[in-house]
Amino acid sequence: MGSHTGADADPKAVSEQESEHHAGIDFVTFGMLIIDDIDFPDPKPPQKDILGGGGSYAALGARLFSPPPLSSTVGWIVDQGSDFPPSVTTLIDSWETSALMRHDPERLTTRGWNGYGGTDDKREFKYLTPKKRLTSDDLSPEQLQSKSFHLICSPTRCQELVTTIITRRKEAATSETYTKPIFVWEPVPDLCNPDQLLNLTNTLPLVDVCSPNHSELAGFMGDDGLDPVTGDISVRAVERACEQLLDSMPLQSFAIVVRAAHKGCYVVKNGGRKRRPGQSSKSTRKKNYTRGGLRPDIDMTALLADLICDEDGSIAREETEFEVDPGVERWIPAYHTDKTSVVDPTGGGNTFLGGLSVALARGKSYEEAAVWGSVAASFAVEQVGMPTLDRQDDSTETWNGCNVLDRLRKFEERL
Repeated sequence: MGSHTGADADPKAVSEQESEHHAGIDFVTFGMLIIDDIDFPDPKPPQKDILGGGGSYAALGARLFSPPPLSSTVGWIVDQGSDFPPSVTTLIDSWETSALMRHDPERLTTRGWNGYGGTDDKREFKYLTPKKRLTSDDLSPEQLQSKSFHLICSPTRCQELVTTIITRRKEAATSETYTKPIFVWEPVPDLCNPDQLLNLTNTLPLVDVCSPNHSELAGFMGDDGLDPVTGDISVRAVERACEQLLDSMPLQSFAIVVRAAHKGCYVVKNGGRKRRPGQSSKSTRKKNYTRGGLRPDIDMTALLADLICDEDGSIAREETEFEVDPGVERWIPAYHTDKTSVVDPTGGGNTFLGGLSVALARGKSYEEAAVWGSVAASFAVEQVGMPTLDRQDDSTETWNGCNVLDRLRKFEERL
């Protein structure tokens, strides 16, 4: 759909090509908007009424690559309580997205307190008002037809959301017009533990991308994900956990994108055989394994044997019928190499996934999408709150004084 953005691409030409993109919604997030109050250690003064929340940052990530009129392809839901700050409304309006603004004078806006303290400057968070969780019923008809969805939830809720979205889309379409959207799932940190590992494997086949950060991935495996010698993020631990998850799902196709802070991100996807275009997709195998994750009764030896063998036991090597998908396995570095450029990492992961999701919706590969996500995240972490949007005399946008596609091109040249 969108044109390839190579290292030698001209940003203005790319922008013009992307602006010819079809109408409709490319991206919708189920993340919430939260109004943040932030307390810093003395003598730095506190900040109030800051636009935050996973949904806001994810929308930012998609919006960074969507100058008008593409900005209308970015969808999200803004629940405004009786105390919603006018300054935040003005900020959201300036992005010109397809935000569904819902004002409810009977409730307070979802608010959070953020406090910095301790020697590691760790950020603590707690809700100050009740949160309003989003479901598929909250989507407008146009948002329901989005090409991609960003989900922030537990494994079981992810299964529920994917199922209800697909069901509603099928009800609203005919067999000829139904299209399956791209699902990008961000697990909630509180439920990234070994007790949820089975639920995780049952959820992976339903999504296109699962994207925990390094700590959350390690949590599923009962590990801390740190190098025992240096105390830094362990690259090997990330790779090992991804290998284990991919090996547990040999018949499924999905990607894992691990966000690993200053280490960058790790993109990995199962490979295997795939049919050549025009070939029948009917299988001659009699065995049929239920779609889903690992179960205690699955015989992994028989499962793998059935994957590679025909009914007579011979190895399947129909070179004229199948081609090999090598999969993906690649580390992509973080955009910022100087830690002084990172003022506040809050929201960086959500922004990354907004950029990644909209890239996939526009036909980019997993690796290209991760590059988009890395560039998007770089804008989110350069300040507390949202980056500053400005428009030049020729209507070209800049965020924090930089053109997004210029930054993308420079990053691709580095890679």
